[in-house]
Amino acid sequence: MNFIKEMKSKHSSEFTLLLIFIGVFIVMGILSPDKFLTSNNIKTMAFQMPEFGLMSLAMMIAVLTGGINLSITTGAALSSIVAAFILSSEFGKSSPGLSVVVALAACMLVSVLTGVVNGTVIAYVGVAPMLVTLGTKTLFEGLGLNFTKGGSISGFPEVYSEIGNGTFLGIPIPLLLYVAVVIVSYFLFERSAWGTEVYMVGCNETATKFSGINTKKTLMLVYIYSGIMAGLASVLISSRYNSAKTDYGSSYMMQAVSAVVLGGTSIAGGHGTVAGTVIAVAIIQVISTGLNIWGVNRYIINIITGGILIAVLALRYITKVMEDRKKIKMRSAQSAAK
Repeated sequence: MNFIKEMKSKHSSEFTLLLIFIGVFIVMGILSPDKFLTSNNIKTMAFQMPEFGLMSLAMMIAVLTGGINLSITTGAALSSIVAAFILSSEFGKSSPGLSVVVALAACMLVSVLTGVVNGTVIAYVGVAPMLVTLGTKTLFEGLGLNFTKGGSISGFPEVYSEIGNGTFLGIPIPLLLYVAVVIVSYFLFERSAWGTEVYMVGCNETATKFSGINTKKTLMLVYIYSGIMAGLASVLISSRYNSAKTDYGSSYMMQAVSAVVLGGTSIAGGHGTVAGTVIAVAIIQVISTGLNIWGVNRYIINIITGGILIAVLALRYITKVMEDRKKIKMRSAQSAAK
């Protein structure tokens, strides 16, 4: 009991989210036990959630600095398309193992380059992140469409599909990768000097700059890391579908923003935790899966996701206004007492 009380007091937001996740999971299980609680459905969620989770981490790191990355899905698609050309070539057919290694390296290189493009314009030119990433979103999508002519690229080596569909000791490989990335992200964001710089930039970039921190370098690394996360997600998506296309994973963009905000990351930057985002991803995944099981239209699911985002933002704003008013009243009372 003491442990629970301590955890609740220190991490009340994450604790509340965890309770919500448990509640939503139980409700979905009660409403559709013959479909939702089946091993096949749980396994399907274990394969799908890592893609969504990696996209959310890509979004979270940008939002922590007070920015945003609207190009995560199109940048991811472009990365997977470049890899797809290698995998579907004669080289991929003659040397499947080596071609997978080369394709993964190419995918990560393109992912880093998408981050460099965003980071350069945002950090060194000084253009607003929303405008930059909106522009690069269109740029990456255009490049992908030009390469694929609007179609998909398939015919990958069987070993590549194992990345997104295989298991290790009965555990889905995507889930193992996701857990490893979450752990690394936690230590990078919340237990490293660079992570502290990221939070400081999100709180006050000007003050951080005058404290001697190279804010431009910090922002550049933020968008490179965001690009890498999106690139890893693209590997899981393309290997699960065994093909690559420009619009694969496009729905994850809005869902990622929703998960980040629901997870407690401030849209203004400077506040948020990896644990909060991870739990929020699980909540949205469970809700989305449950609605799919009930045959709810995909567009209705998008409406619900957007509704959740608006509701959370409104609630956060109202809470902040009430806290500010409370502080003003306390200060007025203290001044009157003096």
